Amino acid sequence: MWDFEIGKIMGLMLRTLPFLVLRVLVYFGILVAYVLGIAIGGGLGYMVGSIGGGAGSGGGVGALIGFALVSGVLYWAREYLLYMVKAAHLAVLVELLDGKPIPDGKGQLQHGAAVIRERFIESSVLFAVDRLIKVVLRAFNRTVTRVTNFLPIPGLQGVTQFALAVVNMSLTYVDEAILAHNIRNRIDNPWAGARDGMVLYAQNYRNLIKNALWLTLVVWALTFVIFLVVLAPVALVVAFFPTIGGVWALVLAALAAWSLKAALIDPFATTALVQAYFKATDGQEPNPEWAGKLESASGKFREIGAKAQSYVSRPAQPTGAAASAPTSAS
Repeated sequence: MWDFEIGKIMGLMLRTLPFLVLRVLVYFGILVAYVLGIAIGGGLGYMVGSIGGGAGSGGGVGALIGFALVSGVLYWAREYLLYMVKAAHLAVLVELLDGKPIPDGKGQLQHGAAVIRERFIESSVLFAVDRLIKVVLRAFNRTVTRVTNFLPIPGLQGVTQFALAVVNMSLTYVDEAILAHNIRNRIDNPWAGARDGMVLYAQNYRNLIKNALWLTLVVWALTFVIFLVVLAPVALVVAFFPTIGGVWALVLAALAAWSLKAALIDPFATTALVQAYFKATDGQEPNPEWAGKLESASGKFREIGAKAQSYVSRPAQPTGAAASAPTSAS
C-alpha cells in the first residue's frame, strides 16, 4: 500500500523533539499574530465605524485588514521559515534515516542549521531552488496525467483531475524529498542536486505518486478532524470579541488546525515520503531519457539545468555545534 515504516518514523519524530518543540513555538506564534491582528484590527474598525453608525461592518473590515497585514508580513518571512526551521529539521531527519548520530537538545538545532548553510549558503538560494522544483513537478504531473484524456473510459478524466489536484497538494512533501537527496549526497551545487533529484523522482513517479497521494489524503483528513475539535473552543473565545463577526471563528479554527498540521503532522508526512524516495532511488543514477522528458515538459527544468552549469561554489560555513542555531522565528 505504501513504502514507509510508520513505527520508525514515529521514533524519528521523538528523536528530533527539539525541532518539534521549535516548530510548535513558531507556528503557535504565527497563530497568536493572527489572533492579535484580527482582534486589534476589528477593535479599531469598530471604533471608526461607530462614528458613522456602521460599527458592525467597521469591525469586520478592520479584522480583514488586520488579517491581511499579518499575512503580508508572514509572506515575506516564509523564506527564513523554510531555511531555518523546515530545512534544518529535514537535514537532521536525513541523517537519522541513514543511521548517523546527531546531537541532542539545542545542539541538534545548531547542527541542522549548519548543514543547511553548508549546502545552500543563503536562504535565497534554497528558496529559489524550492520554488522552481515545485513548478517543474507541477508541469511533469500534468504531462503524466494528460494521457488519460485519450482513454474512452466514462468519468476517468474527472477522477484523474481530482488525483492531479491531490498530487499537486503533496508537492510540499515531494520537493522536500528532492532537497533531502541534495543533503544526503552532500552535493555542493544545489541546482545540480535539484536537477538530478527531479530526474530520479520522474524515473520512479508511479511509486512515489502513490505514496504522496496516501500521505496527502491522511494529512488533510487529520487536519479536518483537528479543525472540528478546535472549532468550539475558538468560537467561545471569539464570542468575547463582539467587534468581529462569527465567521472569524471559522477562520481562526482553520488557522489553528493549519498550525498544528504544519508543526506536527507535516514533519511526519515529509519524513515518510523521504523514506519512500530513498528506498525507490537507492543505487540509481539519473536517466538522460527522463531528463529529456522533463526538459520537454517544463522550461523551468531547462532553467535549472542552466543554473547548474553556471553555478560557482562558494566557501561554505563549517558544520557542527559551533554554528548558530535558530531558537525562535521572532
